[in-house]
Amino acid sequence: MARHRASGGEQPSPALQQALSSITPNARGARHRAPSPTVIRTRVITAALAAGTFVTGAANLETVKSAANEISPLGKTTDLAMTSTGIQPRSGHPETLPVADIAEPAGAAAKLGRAAQQQLEQAAKAASDQAAAARAAAEQAAREAAERDAREAAERERVAALRAQFVKPAEGVFTSGFGARWGTSHQGVDIANAIGTPIRSVADGVVVESGPASGFGLWVRIRHNDGTVTVYGHINESLVQAGQRVTAGQQIATMGNRGQSTGPHLHFEVWLNGSQKIDPRPWLAERGIQV
Repeated sequence: MARHRASGGEQPSPALQQALSSITPNARGARHRAPSPTVIRTRVITAALAAGTFVTGAANLETVKSAANEISPLGKTTDLAMTSTGIQPRSGHPETLPVADIAEPAGAAAKLGRAAQQQLEQAAKAASDQAAAARAAAEQAAREAAERDAREAAERERVAALRAQFVKPAEGVFTSGFGARWGTSHQGVDIANAIGTPIRSVADGVVVESGPASGFGLWVRIRHNDGTVTVYGHINESLVQAGQRVTAGQQIATMGNRGQSTGPHLHFEVWLNGSQKIDPRPWLAERGIQV
């Protein structure tokens, strides 16, 4: 069968083998008779056709192999296209698609996304900080307002309590203050009003003197619980006696014009510790009383 092997080592086709076998005389049949010319001609034609088909197939196979070897790689085609158009490749390996060219858009988008996220986070943090600062300021203002209200309420309560403990000695017009006057020292304050206007004890205490007094005509002196003594001069009439206990606001006399007086008024003095004469207005103001 070696003489029937095709070039290149390929095995002959089954059709060719069958055609050749049909031409070769059968070993046993050859002894008795030879095939007819028609039969021989038919077999030769068949063998020729089969051989032609085989040769054609082999040639086609060789053609395919040659064509495969002649196909240029994609990169070489790209080189040809770039050379013909004048476009130069971006790297030394045009047949390899640059990974950076593909990754750059995605990387840029990721960077933009991160930047946008950072901006959003910063804006959210700024808004949160502003809201926290506003809340802190509001809370601070509320605390200060509450403290102020508490102080004012406490002061009102204190004044109310003091007013319950201390009262204005008489109603009227303030006409003269504490200090030097007409070359002498005026040791108290003057409150002018009509004769008979009620005069009241400024606080709880005990009457230490009630009656005539030099320069005052008539007066009343009261020692209070802390040792302070208050003096009520130029009175028209005394309503209390020495040793009598009085309460804050209790009427003790009426306003008059006795003694060295230029008109109906109350001369009021304050002696700390029973002897130190001070300005009555600040002392009264500390106790919530204005004259």
